Amino acid sequence: MRFLLVSDLHYTLPQLDWVHAVAAEFDVVVIAGDHLDISSVVSVNAQVIVILKHLQRLSQRARLVVCSGNHDLTARDAAGEKVARWIAQARRHGAHADGDSLEVDGALITICPWWDGARGREAVGEQLGRDAARPKGQWIWIYHAPPDCSPVSWAGTRYFGDGALRAWIEQHRPDMVLCGHIHQSPFRSGGSWVDRLGTTWVFNGGRQIGPVPTHVVLDTSARTASWYSLAGNQQVHLDAPTAQPAPIAAQ
Repeated sequence: MRFLLVSDLHYTLPQLDWVHAVAAEFDVVVIAGDHLDISSVVSVNAQVIVILKHLQRLSQRARLVVCSGNHDLTARDAAGEKVARWIAQARRHGAHADGDSLEVDGALITICPWWDGARGREAVGEQLGRDAARPKGQWIWIYHAPPDCSPVSWAGTRYFGDGALRAWIEQHRPDMVLCGHIHQSPFRSGGSWVDRLGTTWVFNGGRQIGPVPTHVVLDTSARTASWYSLAGNQQVHLDAPTAQPAPIAAQ
């Protein structure tokens, strides 16, 4: 299987157009959160309408998987915690979204929402616990934030990762976690686009300007993961002992 991972597009419509142009080359297209941009001059409600149209187009080109990020929270639930309620509408257009699980060629893909408080965190833990009991070959998580204390969550001065995610990885040992959130990590000394926690590979492509987003291509048959950016490209072999490559650049 070939996966395309992008994240943190932040209402950058040319980057969404690029994803649409290449989507048919992949078995699964993953947009791992932060579809919206809360600092945009375009209203959040208008952004939601436009993004849903783009997700509809994308779902006609490839199997589409989307999760929410911290910029996507537009409502509050009964517990008063922020949620991305709008993203569930993507299902009407054929996408798979927050809370879903799907099987693709024997791999189980678990799509986790961004959690804003204790109740949301508990719900994600319950979701992962349910999927842990399911029969599967590979297990792949889609989760906006990277794990804490990892090169993929390093922003140059400190880590901005998710401690709960790190604990869940240690508990359940998925094969891969596809994330985003920390834009700078692949470009900072001490950071990276890839890490390995035990037997779990973690990928965060970062973010760049321009019409082409940073992106990671995962080929589970060739057992490779490749990262593409304006700073250059890198590849790791998923069966190799090396956890991560040297930083491509220190910016």
